Amino acid sequence: MNRRFCSRLALRKSVAQVQRETETSQLKRSLGPWNLVFLGIGCIIGAGIFVRTGSAAALHAGPAVLLAFLVAGAVCGLAGLCYAELSSTLPVSGSAYTYSYTTIGEFAAWVMGSLLLLEYGLAASVVAVGWSGYVVSLLADYGVVIPPELTGPAGHALMRNGQAVLDVAGNPVITLFNLPAFLICMALASLLVVGVSESAKVNNAIVAVKVTVIVAFVLIGGWFVIKNFGTLKANWDPFIPPPTGEKGEFGWGGILRAATIVFFAYIGFEAVSTAGQEAKNPKRDMPFGIIGSLLICTILYILVSVVLTLMVNYTTLNVPDPVAVAVDAMGAQWAWFAKIIKIGAIVGLTSVVLVLMYGQTRVFYTMARDGLLPAVFAKVHRKFRTPWVNTLVVGGLTACSAGFFDINTLGDMTSVGTLAAFGIVCIAVMWLRRTHPEIPRGFRVPLYPLLPLLGVVACFSLIFSVEARVLRFFGWYALGAVVLYFLYGMHNSRLGKGLEPLGGDEMPEYKEDAPDR
Repeated sequence: MNRRFCSRLALRKSVAQVQRETETSQLKRSLGPWNLVFLGIGCIIGAGIFVRTGSAAALHAGPAVLLAFLVAGAVCGLAGLCYAELSSTLPVSGSAYTYSYTTIGEFAAWVMGSLLLLEYGLAASVVAVGWSGYVVSLLADYGVVIPPELTGPAGHALMRNGQAVLDVAGNPVITLFNLPAFLICMALASLLVVGVSESAKVNNAIVAVKVTVIVAFVLIGGWFVIKNFGTLKANWDPFIPPPTGEKGEFGWGGILRAATIVFFAYIGFEAVSTAGQEAKNPKRDMPFGIIGSLLICTILYILVSVVLTLMVNYTTLNVPDPVAVAVDAMGAQWAWFAKIIKIGAIVGLTSVVLVLMYGQTRVFYTMARDGLLPAVFAKVHRKFRTPWVNTLVVGGLTACSAGFFDINTLGDMTSVGTLAAFGIVCIAVMWLRRTHPEIPRGFRVPLYPLLPLLGVVACFSLIFSVEARVLRFFGWYALGAVVLYFLYGMHNSRLGKGLEPLGGDEMPEYKEDAPDR
């Protein structure tokens, strides 16, 4: 009995079956190699550099936040190489979920799907909250004031510059709902329903704008630093502030804690792997998109962190808009540039929400085809060829999370879920190498098995550097995911019933849609 039960949990898709799914997909192949690079950059550059960098420097690492970016980038690089190999071998929607299903088994795939909900769905909510903060700030610059009660999570005191905002009676303003964050999620969900090709075109334009803003900050800010280096070099003294005695506050422990925070800045490069069934030549283009986007963003992050911490003292950066604060320090004559930075942040965060939501819908689409989620999540619109019901559900859930919940805890939960997912992907590479060494691979992880092993160790080491409260929440979340598998997924799995995944003429929902006229 126990042996049968364990065998059931380890039930795996065959590699041939996964490759057949690529051929039977209804999704439109419209993404080339540079579309995939822009898709990755569109997701990577966002809340991490525009929002989370400031708190990582001010509260944990000081100017050594630069080293935190290097640590987080190295961990992501190890995972990125593993993603590149898997995506070139198994080019299907579902990303790490499908990789786990093919290598470790169905239960591991369900766990991975749950982790990806944190990485994509919850992260989209976090980024939407950051987007809301920049929008509220920019509108205030032009005299447009949104009621403060509608600009933050439910039940929290509204903060400005580290101080509670008071009403006319002198009481703290308690926020009820983050309306801007809610609206941007629903608007982007509607765009994704229209189609990934159209969304990719919008994303390419957005990426061009925000990369231009980041480069402008590096160039103009770098010129300012060089011109005033004699004065500004004091901001790097000390480069690594001495530890306070509290866990994760400065010193080398603070650098590791900051690495888990800025790790959020790298989330997104693997979103390229969710587009396996929509890439024109996935075996060639997927590794190019993953590695290319990760390298470009790592270089930009290092340059931004150097300029940022030299322009202003790190203690002033615990704000929602640290890059804008640094530009403000250049003087009143640069006020116009500060506004451009805010606009660039808003544009950048918009593309991040778009790509994260896109990734989540493709994971749900694949899980529904496998029977682990209700079939309605795999329903494809006849005209737009997108999983439209799935997209609207993801948009609604993301919008409500962004509207009601706090950004800091959600951000830490996203990082923990992502690190766990990355660790499992590294394991999947080693598993597939042992069980299917004969499969053609468009890309191979170099220095195998050293780099995948280092990836596993690095990911799980960073997980345990976060606060205990986050680990407790993560534990309860994992328990809930396991219970749902035994109540629904295990009994409805198409693989467990000996059936192929839903697709094509097997999907009654698809046939019910009216044909094009």
